Amino acid sequence: MKLLVYGINFAPELTGIGKYTGEMVAWLAAQGHDVRVVTAPPYYPDWAVWPGYSASRYTTENWRGAKVLRTPLWVPRKVSGAKRLLHLASFALTSVPALLAQWRWKPDVVWVTEPPMFCTPAALIFARLRSARAWLHIQDYEVDAAFDLGLLKGAWLRARVASMERSLMRRFDRISTISQRMIERARSKGTDDARLVFLPNWADVSAIQPLGADSPYRAELGIRSDAVVALYSGNMGAKQGLELLAEMALRLKDQPGLEFVFCGNGAGRAELMKRCEALTNVRFLDLQPVERLGDLLGLADIHLLPQRADAADLVMPSKLTGMLSSGRPVVAGARPETELGQVAAECGIAVAPDDAQAFADAVVSLASNAERRRELGIRARAYAEQRFDRNAVLAQFERDLEACLAGNSRR
Repeated sequence: MKLLVYGINFAPELTGIGKYTGEMVAWLAAQGHDVRVVTAPPYYPDWAVWPGYSASRYTTENWRGAKVLRTPLWVPRKVSGAKRLLHLASFALTSVPALLAQWRWKPDVVWVTEPPMFCTPAALIFARLRSARAWLHIQDYEVDAAFDLGLLKGAWLRARVASMERSLMRRFDRISTISQRMIERARSKGTDDARLVFLPNWADVSAIQPLGADSPYRAELGIRSDAVVALYSGNMGAKQGLELLAEMALRLKDQPGLEFVFCGNGAGRAELMKRCEALTNVRFLDLQPVERLGDLLGLADIHLLPQRADAADLVMPSKLTGMLSSGRPVVAGARPETELGQVAAECGIAVAPDDAQAFADAVVSLASNAERRRELGIRARAYAEQRFDRNAVLAQFERDLEACLAGNSRR
């Protein structure tokens, strides 16, 4: 099978969308499929193109059996709603020549990831002209999130953009997304069940396992072996509700034996560090190498997963898979009726989003009860093994790709 992967985020060293796309590409290439990628130079989460890459020219590289074509794009120094749209539009325009360069190769399936939705028109036109199947994978409903978070405003604009989104979605042969709640959202946008595919985020459960001894990070950070560590690891952006982390750490600054570690980069990190600068119970780490992810997640006695209330129903956070694989309980900001809330209730504690006191109370409850942490950690690991094993998820995805190529309906 010839698979063309098209999307702005492809940086396997990251967490989130770039990581999952990279692992998918490497796995399919290892199975003997011919895979090419049209993407941008990595710039996330610091909104600066990484050293060794160019924002102004086209480059080609071979990566783990796949051919990767990187295109120019504009990356704003300070992100706003309008600048983000221009940034995404720049990739949508500059990526068209790289997409057209695959004309003679003639892929069987064109697989495009949202965000950004800006790429879908070119992907659809190219797929139709080359008689390829068109597949849209929705990692995040960016249109809904942009309006719900206030990045875009106006009832008229929302109606127009939503109408365009529905029109585009109707034209794809398959639409996949990462949670059952997001599957329901796709249905509400007019996608019939025959074209829907459940493709959850996965974890390498063999690489991320419960540690049998203290994580090396404890010694590196000067944290006592008997201290309880509450860890946030992931992107520090608009949808994460980072202000809650600072409020919670402030409320628990006198809690004995409790340490907070906030790991990651992004537009919200500077403000979070400013809020926490007087707190001795908080340590910060930059984004860590992917080969150390198991040790990093194993540093936690408790994982922290804040979510803004206005975004909590939209996504199933990708970072959750690694948290559960590490065999540690999670405290998550999620309503009980949401999919995230149901998982958190089974593998930790779900509290109301944006409620710093409820978050603090949940952390104290787990910090003071080692046996409960152990039991919830066992449940978390079992859940990850049953639902998120990478090989099982990608083997099913491979079968779904083959069914799409054959023109079969979903089972």
